[in-house]
Amino acid sequence: MLPTITSDITSLLQKLIAIPSFSKEEDKTGNLLEQFLRERGAEPHRKKHNVWAQNKHFTPGKPTLLLNSHHDTVKPNQGYTRDPFSPDIVDGKLYGLGSNDAGGALTCLLGAFLYFFEQKNLPFNLIYAATAEEEISGHDGIELILPELGQVDFAIVGEPTQMQLAIAEKGLMVVDGLARGRAGHAAREEGESALYKALDDIAWIRNHEFPMTSEILGPVKMSVTIIQAGSQHNVVPDQCRFTVDVRVNEYYSLEEVLESMRAHIHSELTPRSLRMRSSIIPLEHPLVRAGLAIGRSYYGSPTTSDKALMPFPALKMGPGDSARSHTADEFIYCSEIEQGVAIYVQLLQKLHETLG
Repeated sequence: MLPTITSDITSLLQKLIAIPSFSKEEDKTGNLLEQFLRERGAEPHRKKHNVWAQNKHFTPGKPTLLLNSHHDTVKPNQGYTRDPFSPDIVDGKLYGLGSNDAGGALTCLLGAFLYFFEQKNLPFNLIYAATAEEEISGHDGIELILPELGQVDFAIVGEPTQMQLAIAEKGLMVVDGLARGRAGHAAREEGESALYKALDDIAWIRNHEFPMTSEILGPVKMSVTIIQAGSQHNVVPDQCRFTVDVRVNEYYSLEEVLESMRAHIHSELTPRSLRMRSSIIPLEHPLVRAGLAIGRSYYGSPTTSDKALMPFPALKMGPGDSARSHTADEFIYCSEIEQGVAIYVQLLQKLHETLG
């Protein structure tokens, strides 16, 4: 059964790669996923570009496990030497935009869902959800359909982790800073440079260390990634704008970090969102224990995913390598797809034993 499923989902992944599915433009890949599920006996639901389905013998009252990944992609960068929408298999590598992030996980989770789809007497229910807008942390992705899913007790979020267990994830806060000065002629002692004010604030951001460091996620990390000031060479700039990428461990809320930043710097700070919070699933959770029992290792992830938007325990796990995400000539090994399905199935079988 597994070889057939692996062949089917590899073919599906190739079809998905061939269809552009940038964030907010995932309608055609949504159509394909909906059709694929329906052809295999499921009754998929659809809201905007999100598609989901339940296992055949879904039973109210049992704990429900959500299998979730995203079918949107970033746009290809200029470094591509191959057609990003040509799903070629060369030397055991399946190339194409979204193959690694997160097409491999998306289809392998679907393969595991189909493996258990018709099984009776599972000690848990399954919901498979292929969702949109993950790459932009949009509001019309997983967040949109969570109220439609009913009671969800825990989840596997499919992202490239080399099939290891990402039990924790740093929160993300993007903060826009604005330093204000007074314009003047650069040749005379006039004005007050907003750029210099911003540089003082940026120096604090660069050098400050929050005292609590996580064993799993490490320290809070703040990085200034964009700065804009000035209009011409002889004018002292009266405004300087900059952007800070803030990654927060589980010891701090986003609000606490923002309050500390505001207490120490003079620029106006405006967070774009306070939604992408840090998260952790305990090592004692049955899903994690099942993963450890089949030989997987665990770690804390510095990157964010839809796991941050889930109000229940979630484990991030999937085939592929996060280091390949968003890179030119993106690929996933065909062997990673084969192993991904097999390990997901093994994990759910072990969970069956644990809960059964």
